[in-house]
Amino acid sequence: MTSLSTHVHEDQLLPAEPGIRAIARELYQHARDLPLISPHGHVDPAILADDRPFPDPARLIVVPDHYVTRMLASQGIAPHELGVPTVDGSPTQTDGRTIWRLLAANWHLFRGTPSRLWTERVLADVFGVTVPLRADTADLVYDLLAERLDDPGFRPRALFERFNLEVLATTESPLSDLTAHAKLEADGWGGPGGRVITTFRPDDVVDFEWPGWAGRIEQLGVTTFPQFLERLRERRQAFIAAGATSSDHGHPTAATLALSPAHAAALFNKALTGKADSRDAERFRAHMLVEFARMSVEDGLVMQLHPGAVRNHNTALFARHGRDVGGDIPSPTEYVRSLKPLLDAFGTDPRFRVVLYTLDETVFTRELAPLAGGYPAVFLGAPWWFLDSPEGLRRFRETVTETAGFANTAGFVDDTRAFCSIPVRHDVARRVDAGFLARLVAEHRLPLDEAAETIADLAYHLPKRVYARTVAARASEGAR
Repeated sequence: MTSLSTHVHEDQLLPAEPGIRAIARELYQHARDLPLISPHGHVDPAILADDRPFPDPARLIVVPDHYVTRMLASQGIAPHELGVPTVDGSPTQTDGRTIWRLLAANWHLFRGTPSRLWTERVLADVFGVTVPLRADTADLVYDLLAERLDDPGFRPRALFERFNLEVLATTESPLSDLTAHAKLEADGWGGPGGRVITTFRPDDVVDFEWPGWAGRIEQLGVTTFPQFLERLRERRQAFIAAGATSSDHGHPTAATLALSPAHAAALFNKALTGKADSRDAERFRAHMLVEFARMSVEDGLVMQLHPGAVRNHNTALFARHGRDVGGDIPSPTEYVRSLKPLLDAFGTDPRFRVVLYTLDETVFTRELAPLAGGYPAVFLGAPWWFLDSPEGLRRFRETVTETAGFANTAGFVDDTRAFCSIPVRHDVARRVDAGFLARLVAEHRLPLDEAAETIADLAYHLPKRVYARTVAARASEGAR
């Protein structure tokens, strides 16, 4: 494997203090070249199924990256000027070079941000472009990138190999026909145990408040709540056949609720007639998390919960460009009381595993770490989205390790749509963990050999173990 750090200072993100930095350098070597496990993300599987050349540099690096477009939007540069597609039929910029020049002219806005770190690392490490990005170098950088994109060695599957990706999980709705995954499996890339697998994400059929909910229920072909549950079980089996090892749930809150079947059915019917309100929607979402936990006990899918985002907070942005373009905002989230109904039912069941994420850092020490330390079914997911940054990753380790340790965490997830940023994001996490562990060694709180084992666990072994389907894991353990 070609090193992804060729153009990066060897000490990037490592501690500034020389003694601790020397330890971190040594620890980083134990994780640097381990294969990448990407168990949660949003890369379009068609990219790998079709294996076509990437589009122009702007459509690869700028247009789909809402981290980039939202920063520029905050300074008055409208998303349509950056080529972000519209849903209202209004025109958008289509010339890649024009979009790229606009980014370069405003590159100073990204000083000190993770977006700058990731983008510059992608340019240098993935594409070998080390020319500093500025207004006067925009065309040169664009042309160098375009030249690389014409090279077969920079097609998606070739890059997958070079990134040393062992497994990549994508995320699909229950309504997906999983065509791309079928093609990947036919090519020897997908299916159970494959290199590209799917993840079951049912939010769009569970959330009454998601526009078009009733139409999607019609697509599922159900008219009653019992039919709805059975259809979801069937779809989970189809996802498992396409390699899925986990489900993913992005609810507004962490609320869980065990309703009676009759009460849940009444809410479902109320929504079908268009009479459900926000309270009904929250109660139904909360109940469905318990139902999905029950399904996980049955089929072994690891459950992931990503609460705490106020979706489409920027209503003007949503109206013009739709979802997932940078209009979501984090909100405070409570877990201890919210999760109790679910954990009362399944928190100590060896057949169940739930990975908890948060956008609310105030709960790491107070709620999440104690929950992971108190229930064998609970693991802590890596910081994500607004927190998947060097400082966010450091704060995570500092706030959860004392109570939850390392073994109750699930390793790093890149949670990205930007395929080319995957190795960069993982390398950032490995460097940050090397620095954290080096401090423990320097303070004589952890022997060097155990720190070396730990960084390998965090980078590779933990995510591989935590995200394995519990049914398959139990079968494997029984065979030994």
